[in-house]
Amino acid sequence: MTVYDVFRETANRYADRPFLHIPAQATVTYHNTAIELSYSEASTRIEKLRDAYEQAGYGLGQRIALVLDNRMEMFLHFLALNSLGVSIVPVNSGFMRDEMAYVIEHSDACLVVSLPEYVNKIQSAVELITEAPPVQDCGSFERLVPATGPIAFGAAGDDSETAILYTSGTTGKPKGCMLSNHYFTNTGRWYVEAGDYIALEPGQERLITPLPLVHMNALASSFMGMVTSGGCIIQLDRFHRSSWWTTVRETRASCLHYLGVMPAMLLNSEASIEDDFSRQIKFGFGAGVDPKHQECFEKRFGFPLIEGWAMTETGTAGCIMATKEPRHVGTRCFGMCPSWLEFRIVDDSGHNVVNGEPGELLVRTRGDDPRKGFFSGYYKNLEATNEAWAGGYFHTGDVVRQGEDGSFHFVDRKKNVIRRSGENIAAVEVEGALFQNPLVENCAVAPVDDEIRGDEVMACIKLRDPGKSGEGMAIQIFTACSELLSYYKLPGYIAFVDDLPTTATQKVQRGEMKKLCKSLI
Repeated sequence: MTVYDVFRETANRYADRPFLHIPAQATVTYHNTAIELSYSEASTRIEKLRDAYEQAGYGLGQRIALVLDNRMEMFLHFLALNSLGVSIVPVNSGFMRDEMAYVIEHSDACLVVSLPEYVNKIQSAVELITEAPPVQDCGSFERLVPATGPIAFGAAGDDSETAILYTSGTTGKPKGCMLSNHYFTNTGRWYVEAGDYIALEPGQERLITPLPLVHMNALASSFMGMVTSGGCIIQLDRFHRSSWWTTVRETRASCLHYLGVMPAMLLNSEASIEDDFSRQIKFGFGAGVDPKHQECFEKRFGFPLIEGWAMTETGTAGCIMATKEPRHVGTRCFGMCPSWLEFRIVDDSGHNVVNGEPGELLVRTRGDDPRKGFFSGYYKNLEATNEAWAGGYFHTGDVVRQGEDGSFHFVDRKKNVIRRSGENIAAVEVEGALFQNPLVENCAVAPVDDEIRGDEVMACIKLRDPGKSGEGMAIQIFTACSELLSYYKLPGYIAFVDDLPTTATQKVQRGEMKKLCKSLI
């Protein structure tokens, strides 16, 4: 089945039930009221878009980049294109020009569909591409740019590419994760069948999420969970702490998705007699809550925060989640290994660690196809794909330990990736931007703990002229960096140092960098 097939079946079963709700608070910049579509209304709009794309010559085997934010258009265009076998490439509208051009060019997108307000920015970005794709304003679909490339024969199926999601890694440039229809439909089935704390009632749930649709959590997890079960997606533009609980209450949300930064921020708000949501919210589904916040949050707001672990590469085929007791609240526990998953926890030499000791988590699907349900590979990067699957297991880059009862506990990231407010940031990408500054002789970037964001980005810089170090220089370097990187990648701390911890071959010692940054903070 395809994603569109799942939607169509649900639309036939729950035609008059709400499919999508975008609160007025999230539409204030472009619409004067809230937006709500039933499954039937959404289906009508999707078919109209499908016809327009088909008549313009788009079809199986092509890719179209979408710069549509957390808007209604993102869901509708995704489903319309999926029905034709067209893969989507979600692009973050907050990307800088070079970042946007890289994703569009690397993905070989044949068209970019954008909200009207980003058209000029994208036009500027595609000027950097030799064979630039056309840019289509989604508000002017009566003048849809015709396709120029060929389409494949046949129809989309289980293994057909559905999307490429770009995720930061240790090599600097984001890698494109190819995701199939099976990846998405399997995610929906997993959510519906999970049960226990995150049990979904068919045709009844209203799931609220502020997470971005350029990431797997919102595009695959919450979206497919609701579409498969006949529930309603309540999609926000982003997380607004001051109005969060009002929006939750007014939209009649029954469950929610979160990142660790959200509980931390909400606990900082003033306590109120209206804080108890035990009669409304069944569960929060997420990851990364600070251990010292989890129990406090659950007692204050009246519902459990169900912690889990997954990656864009693993999808829910590799997901481990604390959907039932024991949850070991406040210990970074994310549940026990499900029956369909095999795992190893290994040391730096690739040997299994003694039970209870930390090591890197390796996972695969049981049976003849160890990659079933995982991503299909990194686009144009077979070497990285094979490296990730070395030895027949997917190497997650996350360090975990297993308790005596079999529960997994997150320890740290082995990879040189910073996890700031739910966004993965490659340290080498930030370093690359800093090295473009002629004032910088050497630099290294590492994560430091942040009570709200999880990680914060810290840059240690050795200046060509050490005598110029100071706040003014830090601001000057930060400002130059802001012209090259998206806002969330920028360093929250800058420290001027005389030397950096390096090996004999002048490579940065990443472990020592973390220690140095921690001591400087």
